[in-house]
Amino acid sequence: MKILVVDDHPIVRSGLRRLLAAEPGFTVREAANGREALAAFREYRPDLVVLDLSMPGMGGLDVVGRLKLENPAVRILILSMHQEAIYVTRALQAGAAGFISKSAPADRLLEAIKRVAAGHAYIEHDIAQELALAHVRAPGTPLQDLSPREFEILRLLGDGSSLGQIADAIGISYKTAANTCGQLKAKLGVARTADLVRIAIQNGIAGP
Repeated sequence: MKILVVDDHPIVRSGLRRLLAAEPGFTVREAANGREALAAFREYRPDLVVLDLSMPGMGGLDVVGRLKLENPAVRILILSMHQEAIYVTRALQAGAAGFISKSAPADRLLEAIKRVAAGHAYIEHDIAQELALAHVRAPGTPLQDLSPREFEILRLLGDGSSLGQIADAIGISYKTAANTCGQLKAKLGVARTADLVRIAIQNGIAGP
């Protein structure tokens, strides 16, 4: 079982490598960001990708979509500090098979990796409960109607990126980034970019 670990924090990658080294039959490769992940994926052809969502530049949700285009059969487990229902929903919609928080104990993380690698879905219990409650309380929100690109741009705006930085990060033109920002304002019923930043922060989309 070949596993690609993608996280911008070296200590997280090192910890995962040590955890998996104790398991027979696992080989591990690392990547520090989205672009490295895509390059490593094409060279290494892993069976499973353990992926962070919040990384500089290309975000994890965008990476999920691109990996599934490269190989629809690849299994992806999201390992994130974000536990908000909107993140879980978007990750699963993009093609991830599992979602677990970085605060989960090592044995539960190992269980998640093994289950997703074996072809099953896995959502950490507390996150699954929050996801179910969120859908009961608010069965439909404007954020759920955003395209993957719109959601990623909203996240980057919330993290303080300019349109030029966003265009560079996700590989689009400045004009496309600006047009998508306009579409976001129309969908979310706001007039200013500052309002998009506020929405991202209030909904837990922006990083800490």
